[in-house]
Amino acid sequence: MNSTRRSFDEQVLETLVAEATQVRLRAHAPYSQFQVGAALLTASGHRFAGCNVENASFSLTICAERVAASTAVASGQRDWIAIAIVSPGGVTPCGACRQYLAEFGQDLLILCVDVQTQSVKRFQLSKLLPHAFDLNSLP
Repeated sequence: MNSTRRSFDEQVLETLVAEATQVRLRAHAPYSQFQVGAALLTASGHRFAGCNVENASFSLTICAERVAASTAVASGQRDWIAIAIVSPGGVTPCGACRQYLAEFGQDLLILCVDVQTQSVKRFQLSKLLPHAFDLNSLP
């Protein structure tokens, strides 16, 4: 990902939040009842949505962020600029998702949206995961 700061079209970000809100309703969360939706925006303008998918074998559960990110990668899109995550309380990505997203760049804008209040918190991934383990960490 490009390390320079990008400006964001607020209407595009609103669309991203709307897509994350919609896909959240498809989450498979029978154990936690904690539905999460994510929508990822690429530099080329493509958007990829994902929802969390829980599993009775809890360690096999996959978060919405990783579903969206994996779908983007499978589509050949690896230059990401923003991700909207919609959940109860507007939680930030878990540690595993932060590391997963960091693989593709630290400048990712993260929008955390509380589904109940519609409040939005904005973060840069590098602020949520300083000193990420990356290619430069390898010998």
